[in-house]
Amino acid sequence: MPVTFDLFGTLVAADRPDNPAVAVARELRERGVTVPDDWTDAYAEPHINAPDGAEVPLPAHVAAALASRGVTVRENAARRAVVAAFDPRVERCPGALAAVERARERGPVGLLSNCSVPELVRRSLRAADLWVGDNGQRFDAVVASCSCGWRKPDARAFETVANALDCVPDELVHIGDSAADAGVEAVGGQFVDTRETPLSAVPP
Repeated sequence: MPVTFDLFGTLVAADRPDNPAVAVARELRERGVTVPDDWTDAYAEPHINAPDGAEVPLPAHVAAALASRGVTVRENAARRAVVAAFDPRVERCPGALAAVERARERGPVGLLSNCSVPELVRRSLRAADLWVGDNGQRFDAVVASCSCGWRKPDARAFETVANALDCVPDELVHIGDSAADAGVEAVGGQFVDTRETPLSAVPP
């Protein structure tokens, strides 16, 4: 039985920036980027016309927001600023490790996370001691929306992780804590809501 887990709110708790625009602006300035006076407005505006269900990586959004105000970002400054701005303290949720280990006894295990920040999923797994070795051996597949291009509940996000686990989407049991995670039901899979079912009782 292939099992997939959501990350933030399900396996780990992370203290993200209270004001992402301010956090990103600070890191941009650290890298010599001129931040527009109306940066908060620019950050809040959509700048990339993405299809429904698609993920816009935050560095691309930041670069486009700066460009909309006539600021050209040099080299990879936007990516480095975003990665630095989102460097949260991460704690493993109670029962998370045991749930993953039980799932591994049942079949392949994947992780599917909505995350627009590059590197954050893997860094969070390492910080929570849920990552083993170079290939994340507790997980047979790790899929973040910023890398696969699609956000839950879009079917293509679940199809991507199913393909990585060498199964079909309707075989998935997905464990998460939000309506986005419930999107697995639209592809025929089973949703286990940790708001109702504790990690100690999963996988079913």
